[in-house]
Amino acid sequence: MARLPAREVGVPSQRIVYRTAGDGLPLVMLHGIGGGSGSWLPQLESLGDRFRLIAWDAPGYGTSALIDSASPNARHYAAALTRLLDALQIERCLLVGQSLGALMATAFARAFPSRLHGLLLLGPAAGYGTASQPKRDEILAGRMDAITKLGPDGMAATRASALLATDASAEARELVAAGMRRLRPEGYAQAARLLVNGDLAADARLVRVATLVGCGTVDTITPEAGCRVLAAAFTGCQYHPIPGAGHASNIDQPDRVNTLIAQFASHVGAL
Repeated sequence: MARLPAREVGVPSQRIVYRTAGDGLPLVMLHGIGGGSGSWLPQLESLGDRFRLIAWDAPGYGTSALIDSASPNARHYAAALTRLLDALQIERCLLVGQSLGALMATAFARAFPSRLHGLLLLGPAAGYGTASQPKRDEILAGRMDAITKLGPDGMAATRASALLATDASAEARELVAAGMRRLRPEGYAQAARLLVNGDLAADARLVRVATLVGCGTVDTITPEAGCRVLAAAFTGCQYHPIPGAGHASNIDQPDRVNTLIAQFASHVGAL
């Protein structure tokens, strides 16, 4: 990652760290709960001829400041993204959200449609906001137990492989594991609360932005059936299976995902 050094914007209490590459149409990428800006390395290294790529460390990840809330929701992260775009003088972008990042991206699309050319979600996390309170409490407790007992290194050692296809390359496995090793427990805890209380479908029904949902055909975290349901919650959303990809499809099948991004950008008239 030394060739793509982290940069930052904002005062310390609202600092947002990001990595960037290339020049052209702004393409902003939001990682999942176990990742970071480095999770987008296959895109940062390959799409710079057409896009100005920005991959953030979400609030509470890397050295980005925590959200100033005991139990943040997707709107808090959308507000942080607005600050990043303003600081980088980006008026409109193509927004990509993977897994938990899809909850943040969809909330942003609902609140700020004029700032987007389009919305692309990869293996979107639906959130558990419609579950019963006891069920949500159980899920949150499980997440907190994992980060407390295993720590970032333990989670990387035991959970990284679940995000990829069984035949994933060693390089892909290491990239996923590296993201998990960099987790900050307090940031992960905030993100877990977003996941537990989030309801992507509720926001999706109010989004008026061209949208595409992609899902790996061997994704066991957010399987295709659920992703198709989420796609149907948007108005006029495209759905695209990604052959041979697990949950971290942009790492598992980077060429296919990079092609999908470029095709979607052309489809919405941004390229």
